[in-house]
Amino acid sequence: MVQYLGRARLVLSSIMNSLTQICRRAYAALISVADLLRSPLLLIVRLYFFWQLLQIGLGKMTNIPKVVEYFGSLGIPLPSLNARIVCGVETFGSILLIIGLATRPTALLVLIVMTVAYLTGDRAAVLQIFSDPDQFVKAAPFPFFVMALVLFFAGPGWISVDTLVGRMFGKKTD
Repeated sequence: MVQYLGRARLVLSSIMNSLTQICRRAYAALISVADLLRSPLLLIVRLYFFWQLLQIGLGKMTNIPKVVEYFGSLGIPLPSLNARIVCGVETFGSILLIIGLATRPTALLVLIVMTVAYLTGDRAAVLQIFSDPDQFVKAAPFPFFVMALVLFFAGPGWISVDTLVGRMFGKKTD
């Protein structure tokens, strides 16, 4: 009986080791595929979200007086100057993010603009972020804020002008 238990233990141990190795290989393959898809995903994010922000910025640029009036109604100081800054960040910043040039500094500027947009135009959403998170998520700045945050921390990926510039100067990239 003891002899059979010893054999069973050896067989069970061998099976467990095999299953563990299979799981490790499957996980390593999953991570490799995810790593390969990171840059194309970042490119899609840049194209999709910042094309939308570019359209918003262009719309504001063509109607600066209305934007200045809106900023004034929100109590934003120097509404004319701030309207032009926001239009510039949304328009030219979006172009830079779409092509992946100066990605992290530009994403930081977009984060600042979206934070101010939240605090001035969607203050109620910010104040109720925990009691009514749907309101926060449905606010206009949300997708641009989140995607700028992703690009700030992840960078543009290897499908970008930043990567080309880095390679020209011998800098190691993703």
